[in-house]
Amino acid sequence: MRGFLADLRREFSGYNGKRFSQDLMAGITVAAVALPLALAFGVSSGADAAAGLITAILGGIVIGFLSGASYQISGPTGAMAAVLAGVVASYGLQGVFVATLLAGIILILAGVFRLGRLVSIIPMPVITGFTSGIALVIALGQLDNFFGTHTAHSGNLGMVQTYVEQGFHPHMQTMVIGLFVVLFMILWPKKWQAVFPSSLAALIVVLIANAFLKWDVAVVGEIPRTLLPAVRLTPAGVDLSAVGGLITPALSIAVLGMIESLLCGASAGNMKGEAINADRELVAQGVGNLILPFFGGVPATAAIARTSVAIKAGQQTRLTGIIHSLGLLASMFLLSPVMSRIPMAALAGVLMVTAWRMNEWHTIRYLASHKLKGAMLAFLVTLACTVLFDLSIAIVAGMALCCVIFAVKCVQHVEVSISEVDPQRLQRINLSYHPRHTSVRVVYISGALFFGSAGYLERSLAQMPEDTTSVILSVRGVSTVDTTGMQVISRFVQAQLDKGVKVYVSGASQPLRTAMDRGGVTHMVGESAFCWSAMDALSDIAQEQQTV
Repeated sequence: MRGFLADLRREFSGYNGKRFSQDLMAGITVAAVALPLALAFGVSSGADAAAGLITAILGGIVIGFLSGASYQISGPTGAMAAVLAGVVASYGLQGVFVATLLAGIILILAGVFRLGRLVSIIPMPVITGFTSGIALVIALGQLDNFFGTHTAHSGNLGMVQTYVEQGFHPHMQTMVIGLFVVLFMILWPKKWQAVFPSSLAALIVVLIANAFLKWDVAVVGEIPRTLLPAVRLTPAGVDLSAVGGLITPALSIAVLGMIESLLCGASAGNMKGEAINADRELVAQGVGNLILPFFGGVPATAAIARTSVAIKAGQQTRLTGIIHSLGLLASMFLLSPVMSRIPMAALAGVLMVTAWRMNEWHTIRYLASHKLKGAMLAFLVTLACTVLFDLSIAIVAGMALCCVIFAVKCVQHVEVSISEVDPQRLQRINLSYHPRHTSVRVVYISGALFFGSAGYLERSLAQMPEDTTSVILSVRGVSTVDTTGMQVISRFVQAQLDKGVKVYVSGASQPLRTAMDRGGVTHMVGESAFCWSAMDALSDIAQEQQTV
């Protein structure tokens, strides 16, 4: 808390009317961008448009105020909506509320135990894969709204199966609205986007057109002018018997919230030149998601689209996020009769374009153009698991596959060679080394020595000739070693010492030397056996020969 208050003082140091006006304009700009997205994500999550608005309002205020950075704008996101659709289908809205509550607790604990750094270990192909998978889930989930069809489907692919089995019969007027919104957003000039978002412009045009055409299409419906809707979580509404089944969805929500928020913080931090406090951000996200279910909101997380818009619009402090929320709150009370008449197909069109733009196309093109087969496989596996199963399984599968690929590559890059010392090469440094009396071998080891390469390492070291009298382990090329790899080295050293072979170690880095200390190798060979280079070890051997 002391650190948080100190950061607030620094953030608002010298705050004046000019900076407030910049926050005000940035907040209004972000509200214009967030309004159609909040409505769309609320609907696509399986709740309603009001739930999306409430999430954006309270998320922007609560999470924005407690955030680990001055620039984070939180609210409903497409990725979260994709995860929630399955939870709604299985447990209903009350299940979503309980899962959100549990996810909030998990996020707070993650922040308290400083787990924010774990996000940095998720490989890039896995993040790209689940982002594309979520985009596909969003698109699949909007097919009925976009085409005006009605299918009794379960799961993301069940709807497509229904179309194949029962035929595809779109409602033409609904489809025209959806296609119009998609084309409108694609053709909207980029220079206008900074002044007025294409999604909001498209919805306004559709509303005006439908007011004259009066097409019979599904609309959003009534939006309550309250932050306490009838459908929300109450203490009495918590079904303790269902909590066990909601642990996995809650974990998925928490993991996604952690990933989205911290990746958003890292990207926006580079734009703003301000580092994010990852653990504080997790606590803020947790507190926000702990509160939202009691107001009928769905899970919130930081959104890179809204955050980047805020920064580009001149955001100065976290007041921008709060002003954006107040703007949405005013829209709820003043514009709800208008928003209630927005065609569902129009929101589906907004989500279709959003899903397309969610994909990290530059990264996908990079992986494909450089023929990075392992990375592409991890990307595709994560994408498929996201669509067919859920986020948790997708990340676990992607991480596991990346670990396997990394292990295989490490095994392939481990090299062990045993060389006999050539006396002629030593003449230039005047070493009086006599091969008739000794047989010295240098063992060159490079690569990562871990459980995956331990078998190859042990087989290679077993080829040491029996007439060897001294061994120099040249380990300058060893990048890392784990317990299994150190056990192999330890057994080899002990076997050589048991045969009366003198063992030297050259080129050990400080981390490797520490590992050898802990693994008992240093105790076996003695401190004097460690040399900077193989030449130093040979010099010691030559001196021993002269002494003898």
